[in-house]
Amino acid sequence: MSADTDQPPRTSLPGFAALLRHDLPASLVVFLVSLPLSIGIAVAAGAPVAAGLIAAVVGGVVAGLVGGSTLQVSGPTASLTVVVAESINQFGWAATCFITILAGGLQMLFGLSRIARGVLAIAPVVVHAMLAGIGIVIGLEQVHVLMGGDSLTSSWDAIVALPHQLASFHPGDLCIGLVVIAILVGWRRLPELVRRVPAPLAAVVVATLLARVLPVQAERITLNGLLLEELRLPQVPHGSWAAVALMAVTIALIASVETLLSAVAVDRMRQNAARRTDLDRELLGQGAANMVAGLAGGLPVAAVIVRSTTNVKAGARTKASTMLHGLWILLFSVALVDVVRSIPKAALAGLLIVVGIQLIKLAHIRRAQRTGDLVVYAATVFVVVFWNLLLGMLVGLALAFALLLWRVVRVSVTAEEVDALHWRVTVDGSFTFLALPKLTAELAKVPANADVVIEMTVDFMDHAAYDAVQEWVDQHREQGGAVEFVEVGAVRMADAADGPPARGHSRHLLNEVLGPWRRTATDVDPIVAGVAAYHRSHAHLMRPHLGVLRDGQEPDSLFVTCADSRIVPNVITNSGPGDLFTVRNVGNLIPRDAQDSSMEAALIYALDKLDVRSVVVCGHSGCGAMGALHSELVTGSQLDDWLAHARPSLERYRLGHPVAVAAAAAGFGPVDQLGMVNVAVQLETLYAHPVVRRGVGERGVVLSGLFFDIATARVVEVTVDGISEIDGIGRVAQPA
Repeated sequence: MSADTDQPPRTSLPGFAALLRHDLPASLVVFLVSLPLSIGIAVAAGAPVAAGLIAAVVGGVVAGLVGGSTLQVSGPTASLTVVVAESINQFGWAATCFITILAGGLQMLFGLSRIARGVLAIAPVVVHAMLAGIGIVIGLEQVHVLMGGDSLTSSWDAIVALPHQLASFHPGDLCIGLVVIAILVGWRRLPELVRRVPAPLAAVVVATLLARVLPVQAERITLNGLLLEELRLPQVPHGSWAAVALMAVTIALIASVETLLSAVAVDRMRQNAARRTDLDRELLGQGAANMVAGLAGGLPVAAVIVRSTTNVKAGARTKASTMLHGLWILLFSVALVDVVRSIPKAALAGLLIVVGIQLIKLAHIRRAQRTGDLVVYAATVFVVVFWNLLLGMLVGLALAFALLLWRVVRVSVTAEEVDALHWRVTVDGSFTFLALPKLTAELAKVPANADVVIEMTVDFMDHAAYDAVQEWVDQHREQGGAVEFVEVGAVRMADAADGPPARGHSRHLLNEVLGPWRRTATDVDPIVAGVAAYHRSHAHLMRPHLGVLRDGQEPDSLFVTCADSRIVPNVITNSGPGDLFTVRNVGNLIPRDAQDSSMEAALIYALDKLDVRSVVVCGHSGCGAMGALHSELVTGSQLDDWLAHARPSLERYRLGHPVAVAAAAAGFGPVDQLGMVNVAVQLETLYAHPVVRRGVGERGVVLSGLFFDIATARVVEVTVDGISEIDGIGRVAQPA
């Protein structure tokens, strides 16, 4: 071990030093990104400019302090712009602040109810479509501001008014807005040194300077007084309380969903971090922040992925970065009000148009198309754009659930003629009463006197489907036809009438496949019962494989293993019919002399006649032969003569064979250590055999050793000088 590794690990920097080195610079970067976005979102929503700044301050300080995420950054978000604008138009700004308080209270109830992870069950396609719809709405509204007009609250009105706006645009506003869009789009192509400045900040600064030097008029942000003078106390809304409650629920749901999705994304960016986000506490923090924001006259807040990602990439380590960014915005808003007043509205419009476009991701559309969810995506976007966000979410969820239900209950039923007297009927999927029209139509094709095989791969079957099939079978047999069932799925006809319908599980099917291997002595005539089960469930799967093997075999490997009943070579090697030429004997031994003619014949036939490409020796844990050898048990029978062939293995084990040392280090007991040494010794015996040696030299035959640990159902690779573990994706890793 090197001297460096003997040193104790370095401790982390003291708290204040770490803050200065990591969190302070990160907070400044997030502040520079958050500032223009907060102002722009307030303008887009039709709220006072100060409301966006207040929300950014509260989101940074309150949500950062109370929330359950270390690096997530909260503030006013584009996803709530449409809802807030609708609320302002319907109830007024002061009442919207009251609604924000209600939404914050709901979020705190969500957090106390510990349902945060349940919110994540919303179909991703619906969330993606909601964000895309919001992006389209923002773009339609802000394109009018970009050309010197006013934003319209209705997407349809914005589309209708667009030709008139194009004919009467203001050159100064349009020029400044296009410059902002060009900077934001092209920023990633600039040198890395330049890109250290946040693109939104650079775009707004350039646009503000242009507005001062260009000989054109450009409308600027209206801010009547200082930030503290812009504070407005919330007012109780007038009108329908049902509409107020609906608006509060909408804001709470959208803010919560965006916050939780952002938290999951941030946690993925911090894969090596020991602490993950406490989602329920994060909802409590967001609720507290929204209640404070509403009381102070700010916009509703949510965690924003753009700012959170910026915070992580800037090197933040603690909540201090999030909270400091809020304090920087407060300081800027109090000390530099004139700078805010000089920002052109068209610059913020260009910024928001790019933000809106970024909410529409082609990757999400392609994924929806690949997964068959494009209808859900398109419908959700359409409703969000032309009605409202909550209705769009409800429509999307309803369609997603309907599509899921259709996929779950969908079943494939076909009837096809094999030959003149034989037909095959296949049923695949969830077999319910909804499939009866298709089932009866397909069964009607089958002639009365035909022999029919009904192949069923069913994971659910209700009584209506069972009755329909059973009635048809009884009727068909009465007419002289024969019916045979081949049932591969986890649900069986024989069990359908014994209780209420239940969905079968694939693990149950696997248990049935392995059932004959585990059959107990209490079964009546187990071999005959097993053959009957094979004919019913698996024979039809074997036929295609065995059809090509009827004229001869071409195995890949000679597999030498123990005669122990617990070893199933095809199962532990995931191989099928015709893959293994298997030889089994007590102790998986390869005698060094020619006394055992059966083993000699197997080697010659496999290597010279079948041209196998590999020879495998496989031992196992708890081997009775190795146990008898290890205890030097004398039986006084021919078993003693046979185990004499394993004496070299016992001697090598006692001399401290490397395989025994490795097996002991891996936690295997003495008998299993001997079993592994025995595999290694048998490999050496194979290497010395002339037929095997010739196969290795002429055809590159590969020799390998395996050891099956029955207790863990794991397979270990054994070589002549050690052992290795084979993991689930094929790599071979040395055990620790």
